[in-house]
Amino acid sequence: MSTSAGIVGAGIMGRMLALALRREGWEVTLFDRDTEEGANSCTWTGAGMIAPYCELEAAEQFITALGVRSMDLWPDWMQHFANPVYYKDGGSLVVAHPHDRIELERLRRRVTDNAPRPDIMREVNEAQIRELEPELGERFSSGLYFPFEQHMDNRGLMHAMGATLQRDGVQWLTGMEIRAVEAGRVKGPESWSFDWVFDCRGIGAKQDLPTLRGVRGELLYLYAPEVNLSRPVRIMHPRQSIYIVPRPDHVYVVGATAIESEDVRAITVRSSLELLSAAYTVHTGFAEARLIETSVSARPALPDNLPRFFVKEGLVRINGLYRHGFLIAPALTEIMLAYLDSGTIPDVAKGIFEQETAETA
Repeated sequence: MSTSAGIVGAGIMGRMLALALRREGWEVTLFDRDTEEGANSCTWTGAGMIAPYCELEAAEQFITALGVRSMDLWPDWMQHFANPVYYKDGGSLVVAHPHDRIELERLRRRVTDNAPRPDIMREVNEAQIRELEPELGERFSSGLYFPFEQHMDNRGLMHAMGATLQRDGVQWLTGMEIRAVEAGRVKGPESWSFDWVFDCRGIGAKQDLPTLRGVRGELLYLYAPEVNLSRPVRIMHPRQSIYIVPRPDHVYVVGATAIESEDVRAITVRSSLELLSAAYTVHTGFAEARLIETSVSARPALPDNLPRFFVKEGLVRINGLYRHGFLIAPALTEIMLAYLDSGTIPDVAKGIFEQETAETA
């Protein structure tokens, strides 16, 4: 007799868990108030960077460990999807303008002090930057290159995961407003019963997780035919790092790391100008770029910015992925499967499993 799962929330965590459980033979029902496209999810408003070593700038080493594991897992996931996804493993480049070079040095020291291995970062000079990105060599005389990092098209990923959910026979109920997520039960327009329920709603679970907060993310999509970059480029700045991430056909995603706000209204003029100015200072070809889209979301974060599994029999709430969804979702899925298989918490994850109590639910 197969085990049944109800998963609420169809962002990257909900979709990945649904696919993984289905591959294990579970009967899976996925609920989401969004459409199959998923345009209202945090996954839609993402840059698709898988950059565990760059994240040492501010994140815990635990996030790096999850990210390194996810880098090993992503290629297998790509093979499983019904559609191909734009996915590159050419590393990432970090640069700074002369007046911000102290920020580059700060990142270098932080990575050097916390790196799990010595070869994850290389200091590069102007000539080496030109080898990596020929159009940037004359603009920056020094930088940091992280050769093992990856990036992907997040929206292509959502589409491919959606097609795979349908191919693999997951029951997917879209446009569904869920009123309650409980042990063994999902309540909406009607009530559904399952062996296990998984709450993957992100910020939508705030009523059940009082310490959850939203962290605003803002992105611009630019069509820039005069720009040719092959990997993500981060520009260090005292206030916040800004990144430029390539997509196929001269499309680039430009964004910043995080803003402590749950406001999901349209991007402001000030933020737009900051992002556009940063892009222009990296490559003057962005002056002729076309602004094709802006995107805003509130990413779910807990007080320490680490993910959590809140568990009790018949219910797991998976939340707090913060701005690390692409980076850690495969590793978190693997941990969850191991827990369901053995009933014990894997050693690597003992610090992020919590028993659900009246205070957390």
